[in-house]
Amino acid sequence: MTAVIDKPSPSRPNRWAAPERPAWEEEPSKAGLAGKGLVLSFACLAVLFPLWIVVVTSLSSRKTIDEAGGLVMVPKGITFIAYRELLSGGQVTRATIVSVLVTLVGTLFSMTVSVLCAYGLSRSGSLAHRWILMTLLATMFFSAGLIPTYLLVQSLGLSDNYLALILPSAVSVFNILVLRGFFMGISQELVDSARIDGAGDFRILWQIVMPLSRAVLAVITLFYAVGYWSAWFNASIYLNDQDKMPLQNVMIQLVQRQQQPVGLGQAIRTGQLSGLAIQMAVMVMALLPVAVLSPFVQKHFKKGMLTGAVKG
Repeated sequence: MTAVIDKPSPSRPNRWAAPERPAWEEEPSKAGLAGKGLVLSFACLAVLFPLWIVVVTSLSSRKTIDEAGGLVMVPKGITFIAYRELLSGGQVTRATIVSVLVTLVGTLFSMTVSVLCAYGLSRSGSLAHRWILMTLLATMFFSAGLIPTYLLVQSLGLSDNYLALILPSAVSVFNILVLRGFFMGISQELVDSARIDGAGDFRILWQIVMPLSRAVLAVITLFYAVGYWSAWFNASIYLNDQDKMPLQNVMIQLVQRQQQPVGLGQAIRTGQLSGLAIQMAVMVMALLPVAVLSPFVQKHFKKGMLTGAVKG
């Protein structure tokens, strides 16, 4: 007996056949993969090549920089004299310490306020949470402007004070909304069970909500830290004492105004240092913390940012 094979027809498709995938989900061809690799390689080269030049120039001697006529692309010997002089005590060392302290204190303060605000807004029964939420949203579209903010800082006595680098930009409404969206996605049954066991709001936040929100907390912490570390505008308008300037402002003075850090002028005049190597070394010092911390938080970006934003 001959077995009869049920062949699909256009009018009666085979139900066991794999469904056709959309065009954008099809496996790319070899030419497509090669094109993607070429584009990604070019993008990486466009980002890494300038960084390579900055790092190599900062590690080059004055003779190498003079022979190259400026920026050095191919290293010819490595010397750490620029970094040694910058960190031996002086304006750059003091500015680095200021930037580190402002970043640590500011990030801690901003995260504390943002987490408390976001948790309160994520609880539907909290007092006037809708009005507070609408007020925060309004600040994203309307602001008083620079002059009223400057007058407010002056009236509070924060001029030429380190608090002027933290308080005016301490809270980001966007970060609060992302945290709120993530907190709202946490199972309400966990919160209710803890409340039945006698836990208060602060204990629930500390022992239940925050351990389940490590991804979004890591991302928001990085955002605040990078913001404080890279900030220069507040210092330029609120600080008058050069000894209180953070690293970013010292770098701007060094690069744009061609000023040399205090204590290095003699070394540059005697030929021991190149002014260009000093400029590149300060840039590396300003970029290094962000470059080191970002890979450790990268794995949390998708879970932290996208989940918080979608659930918000």
